[in-house]
Amino acid sequence: MTEANPRVLVVEDEQTIADILMDYLRKAGFQAHHLANGSAAIEVIRRDPPDLVVLDLMLPGVDGVAVCREVRRFSTVPVIMATARVEEVDRLLGLEVGADDYICKPFSPREVVARVAAVLRRSGRTPAGDPAPPRVDIDEAGQRIAIQGQRLDLTPTEYRLLRLLASHPGRIYSRAQILDLAYHQDQEVSDRIIDSHIKNIRRKVAAILPEANLIQAVYGVGYRFEM
Repeated sequence: MTEANPRVLVVEDEQTIADILMDYLRKAGFQAHHLANGSAAIEVIRRDPPDLVVLDLMLPGVDGVAVCREVRRFSTVPVIMATARVEEVDRLLGLEVGADDYICKPFSPREVVARVAAVLRRSGRTPAGDPAPPRVDIDEAGQRIAIQGQRLDLTPTEYRLLRLLASHPGRIYSRAQILDLAYHQDQEVSDRIIDSHIKNIRRKVAAILPEANLIQAVYGVGYRFEM
């Protein structure tokens, strides 16, 4: 970890879940603190901003959406929104509430720790000892993408899809958004075809980085590219 370990604020009204998350975060080297109230969280973030916030959607009183929107009025602190309803993620994406990532309950505490580390890396707070992210080069003019200096043999559709995801690491794209942004309007595309293209891209990436999982599925929603 860095000399001053990143501080993570967990805003969660279920004490058992909060205790588990804080235990895992602390074991991973983070400083973890807990609040169960949205209004209190806004004031703490305003007064003494942490490095990242894990924010439950369904808080009593001021819910997570309202908290995130208010925080975005005065802070760019990274926010990971947690929700117990998969279908809520797609709605939240449409609302553009300002969260940096979303995670669905029930979740593995290890997954939350991994998401926290990933979002902190993107915000410039890379824990010491973290491996350097792979280099991804996008050649717009030549419609080529290279990873670690090695060019991927992509079809035009695969290029557009990977360019979309890789241009915004960490951002979740629903299948509907991928359809609108990566496919021509005259193409007849189903969810199964999108999944097939993702599978092919993953196979080609794995030939260069066998251990990498650069394109991650977000259950019930879509995909994101993670460095």
